[in-house]
Amino acid sequence: CPVVLAPKNSSVAMPPPADIVKVAIEWPGAFPKLMEIDQVSACVRVLAGPVLLKKTFWIFLFQNRNEIKNGAILRLTTSPAQNAQQLHERIQSSSMDAKLEALKDLANYSRDVTFAQEFINLDGISLLTQMVESGTERYQKLQKIMKPCFGDMLSFTLTAFVELMDHGIVSWDTFSVAFIKKIASYVNKFASDISILQRSLAILESMVLNSHDLYQKVAQEITIGQLIPHLQGTDQEIQTYTIAVINALFLKAPDDKRQEMANILAQKQLRSIILTHVIRAQRAINNEMAHQLYVLQVLTFNLLEDRMMTKMDPQDQAQRDIIFELRRIAFDAESEPNNSSGSIEKRKSMYTRDYKKLGFINHVNPAMDFTQTPPGMLALDNMLYFAKHHQDAYIRIVLENSSREDKHECPFGRSSIELTKMLCEILKVGELPSETCNDFHPMFFTHDRSFEEFFCICIQLLNKTWKEMRATSEDFNKARKRVMQVVKEQIMRALTTKPSSLDQFKSKLQNLSYTEILKIRQSERMNQEDFQSRPILELKEKIQPEILELIKQQRLNRLVEGTCFRKLNSRRRQDKFWYCRLSPNHKVLHYGDLEESPQGEVPHDSLQDKLPVADIKAVVTGKDCPHMKEKGALKQNKEVLELAFSILYDSSGQLNFIAPDKHEYCVWTDGLNALLGKDMLSELTRNDLDTLLSMEIKLRLLDLENIQIPDAPPPIPKEPSNYDFVYDCN
Repeated sequence: CPVVLAPKNSSVAMPPPADIVKVAIEWPGAFPKLMEIDQVSACVRVLAGPVLLKKTFWIFLFQNRNEIKNGAILRLTTSPAQNAQQLHERIQSSSMDAKLEALKDLANYSRDVTFAQEFINLDGISLLTQMVESGTERYQKLQKIMKPCFGDMLSFTLTAFVELMDHGIVSWDTFSVAFIKKIASYVNKFASDISILQRSLAILESMVLNSHDLYQKVAQEITIGQLIPHLQGTDQEIQTYTIAVINALFLKAPDDKRQEMANILAQKQLRSIILTHVIRAQRAINNEMAHQLYVLQVLTFNLLEDRMMTKMDPQDQAQRDIIFELRRIAFDAESEPNNSSGSIEKRKSMYTRDYKKLGFINHVNPAMDFTQTPPGMLALDNMLYFAKHHQDAYIRIVLENSSREDKHECPFGRSSIELTKMLCEILKVGELPSETCNDFHPMFFTHDRSFEEFFCICIQLLNKTWKEMRATSEDFNKARKRVMQVVKEQIMRALTTKPSSLDQFKSKLQNLSYTEILKIRQSERMNQEDFQSRPILELKEKIQPEILELIKQQRLNRLVEGTCFRKLNSRRRQDKFWYCRLSPNHKVLHYGDLEESPQGEVPHDSLQDKLPVADIKAVVTGKDCPHMKEKGALKQNKEVLELAFSILYDSSGQLNFIAPDKHEYCVWTDGLNALLGKDMLSELTRNDLDTLLSMEIKLRLLDLENIQIPDAPPPIPKEPSNYDFVYDCN
């Protein structure tokens, strides 16, 4: 960057060249001054009155001085290093008012990474932690008369600490137990002070997520009982922070501790509290709360992974007793267990017959059916839950199928194993939660055994669909594949409606019978495969270029509107935002940081940085993006990889993006490729092209309704013997 120097007392008269522009210069504590800037020599001349300076020279740093126009306003400020030094001294002032004002400024400046680096180099983090650990104790006696001042001072201190740590310059492993204890105490001590509580919860979450040692220390200092009351309030942001801390403790807990923690959460009725005070509260759930609920949902279902991956031991009597119980409930529910009557051979024969009726593959030793993982023992757990808690439905399904002789019975045992495996795939049991997803289902928060209840509803659906499709058990593998495809489609379509309860989910399934699924499929197939004759295909080929041009214009218009992107970090809720948009003439990309997600478009003049489209060398996606190679944690996350893209320019310049969703990802990658003269290859473009082509074809063929379109053009008639019928207009 060129440096502009202007002597304060310079009296050299210079003729005003054509490159001089008039601008307003602002600096703290003074009115704007009108000045002239020579864009060629970058010399500054004062026009309006003397400029009072402590230094002998003005120093300006311009990245693109040629872009400075007449009437522009340039704001001067102290350098980050000088600012950091001044604030480092001011926050140690003995004056409460001066200290408070300094901490307020520090909280604001710490958002800038350059300032943060300079302040941290002055050992600023240690200074803040000392103030939290012991420095504030000097003012404990003054709290009664200066409580607002004390609360604000602590709030600004914690805010500055959070912002500085958010840049990832300092490791979290460096903090003492005393500091952790103090932060944990604020969760209770300052429960009524929203700002202090927010920052304390944010710090605890980051400690747990970023350090295994700190996780153990935090887990010793904070209990679920201390966090639960914060969920019962009305502040959704505090509720979000609280669930985030619970999720962090859950995620980082050792495998042998997670089930114990789940039991504690159940004892504290966490699910019921979230359902009452969060999900069913009289307010909309924002995106961050939805994300935290999704994470909690995933972590809860992941507790099933151990049973899902556990094979049954045929020699384990306790496990074999579960199978005996399934047989007893189905066939001996109204009679006493047959403990001694009849010979051993007779009882074995009876058991083998009953196990066949229950639909197991191995009639002699059904335990062998549960040696495949997944679903392992989880399938047997689901079957036992269904038999005990929905006994009438269980007995009806077993007896109904075992009494059939037309080979159309739906084998309960094999179907339950296959269904459990499919439900684990749908709910992604065992997978880590996505960093960007917020797809939680309210119905799973309405029951303590939601997965088992989910299975019970779906096994009845499977039995019903099996009968509707008249599947046969003679070739179970083929029948299973066909029926399971339909059942999965029924479940997925019902889940997309986001039912608020399990009963509502069950009602949705009743409206998605096999006949209804066939109608939906037929309708979708007609939309996709309609008009496949050669003349229609030729017409599509003819109008496709203008449709692609229309899509291209739409993508570019969306880039002109701009999009708000997140800067993902370890504390997703604390993410910063930045905005990027294309200039109306499609020549320049304007971008800049934002404090919060904007409402509507952000003006070009508020975005400080620019990137000429002509300087763009390439657009890369996924694993090829520089920021995906640098961040190991994000690199392992499939969802983030699918939303990442980067603009490469100059020799090493890069602009890195993580789209808010798949739609925005497709819009931006399509738009950038269109700017570079490349093809738009996204899935969204293919879908839009298919939809618009279909609509255009239908519009053009409205006049041909009920007229059959031939596959081949009509033959050309023979030439007439004479052309006497031709009328000469001349």
